[in-house]
Amino acid sequence: MATTDITHSGVHPVHEEHEHHKQNFFEKYVFSQDHKTISKQYLITGIFWAFIGSFLSVIFRLQLGWPEATFTFLEPILGGWIENGKINPEFYLALVTMHGTIMVFFVLTAGLSGTFSNLLIPLQIGARDMASGFMNMLSYWLFFLSSLIMFWSLFLDTGPAAGGWTVYPPLSVMPEAIQGSAAGMTLWLIAMALFIASTLLGGINYITTVINLRTRGMSMTRLPLTIWALLLTAIVGLLSFPVLLSAAILLIFDRSFGTSFFLSDIYIAGEALSNSGGSPILFQHLFWFLGHPEVYIVILPTFGITSEVIATNARKPIFGYRAMIGSMVGISVLSIVVWAHHMFVSGMNPFLGSVFMFLTLIIAVPSAVKVFNWLATLWRGNIRFTTAMLFAIGFVSIFISGGLTGIILGNASVDIQVHDTYFVVAHFHMVMGAAAFFGMFCGVYHWFPKMFGRMMDEKLGFVHFWLTFLAVYLVFIPMHYIGIAGFPRRYYNWTGFETFSTFTDLNTFISIAAIAGFFAQFVFLFNFLYSIWRGRRASENPWHSNTLEWTTPVDLGHGNWPGELPTVYRWPYDYSKPGAPEDYIPQTVPYSQTASSNLPHDKDTD
Repeated sequence: MATTDITHSGVHPVHEEHEHHKQNFFEKYVFSQDHKTISKQYLITGIFWAFIGSFLSVIFRLQLGWPEATFTFLEPILGGWIENGKINPEFYLALVTMHGTIMVFFVLTAGLSGTFSNLLIPLQIGARDMASGFMNMLSYWLFFLSSLIMFWSLFLDTGPAAGGWTVYPPLSVMPEAIQGSAAGMTLWLIAMALFIASTLLGGINYITTVINLRTRGMSMTRLPLTIWALLLTAIVGLLSFPVLLSAAILLIFDRSFGTSFFLSDIYIAGEALSNSGGSPILFQHLFWFLGHPEVYIVILPTFGITSEVIATNARKPIFGYRAMIGSMVGISVLSIVVWAHHMFVSGMNPFLGSVFMFLTLIIAVPSAVKVFNWLATLWRGNIRFTTAMLFAIGFVSIFISGGLTGIILGNASVDIQVHDTYFVVAHFHMVMGAAAFFGMFCGVYHWFPKMFGRMMDEKLGFVHFWLTFLAVYLVFIPMHYIGIAGFPRRYYNWTGFETFSTFTDLNTFISIAAIAGFFAQFVFLFNFLYSIWRGRRASENPWHSNTLEWTTPVDLGHGNWPGELPTVYRWPYDYSKPGAPEDYIPQTVPYSQTASSNLPHDKDTD
């Protein structure tokens, strides 16, 4: 096992390398404490869950696109949940619930943050590994155990949880009310408790590593924006996830021990239950205190990933480095104090609603700063259109489109009108679903050479990008339209309503685009798996990037650098500097070696 000795010299610790004992197969690939292996474990698990979650959405989009059709071909897959070719209405609710849970938590939280925090934090700050390798390993395996339990719930006779991914009581508390509130909900709560424990362990590790294990010369103002983004993501998660854990524990008490934290005046089949004194609105406050920061736990890592890829492939310094950091800090703070804008229709005091509306609209300011800085970085850049760069630009496009509709929903009076329509579905799928996936794909294509020592196929990457980009807009732009027109969400079958039947063709179109987008992801899957073993071998620094991970050998061992750890002399975005012989200057190059390109304020400080 690796150990790291730390002695402080100012704020920059010095690391001493120690030999690692020879590992057997299980120590190296299964119960590994190497951050790079754990990163791959998170990524592969996340990809598995992404296909499961997307497949569930394909099934309910079939129902929404062709509500009167029969789907007998699904009987071998869904078994008893298909009756005479028709999807069971309760199972439809379970599909929506599990799709949301899987995508938000298992893919875009664990799959995204777990992958890139583990891969990039030690490599980009110049550390041999995470602060605690054992805690890092434990974090992944708690996530894996959580995944197994959630996956098991899909095969219960009574079905998985069906109370929505927000699991609002009283529906989530009463097994008598719906089959999905029986054993499926119990497993959902257990899986989420383990998932939160995993997230908290990982977050503590990430924060500790960034603060304490930076290499010599790596001050906070020399950190890549990816590290700032991942650090702030961990801090927001550490502050907000325990609140959801408390809500889940209280929900278990209401379900199993007769308490009434969230229950009051409940009737089942006309019979009054003994519960009294609780409030389901309390659960909403607890859930959304995590639920809204969760949006930024999902999107913050992609801010950093996209910034890094845009600067690298535009061959320009990132525009407004300190403003980018400030905007991410502002977003992180504001994300924790706007949760009740999800509750404008809950009957809250209008004055309180106006406060949360104001805070919600204010968060658009730091978001706009980031968009402006990305566009300014792209402006007149010597752009290389790699697959990663295409996904980065696509991310900016989708984030702008989804963010604009967020300003509309931030207005309480408008939100009340469209709250339970597809306008909301389209907004959050664009801004935290599609945009986050584009950021994740961007990161995978860019750092694949560092993870596996090989290159992904760029031609297949271009096909994957364009099919996915078109699918996103073909799905969610029409969905915004039908939402403004009043089309309701969560309806299993809407053909009995004459007003909504006018949207039959658009719903069919949306379903076709969504299914096409799902199958486009198999291009990525083939490219990913093929390239791991048969892809072109990567060089040490294929993108000519400045950050520290590209100074390590192609075949990385546990410990990252074979000799002494690198020393940092400059910020990570010295691209296309006038007077420099090349268009990039790595962080490890002292200013004394670049006299022809130094600016008046450039100097070695270590």
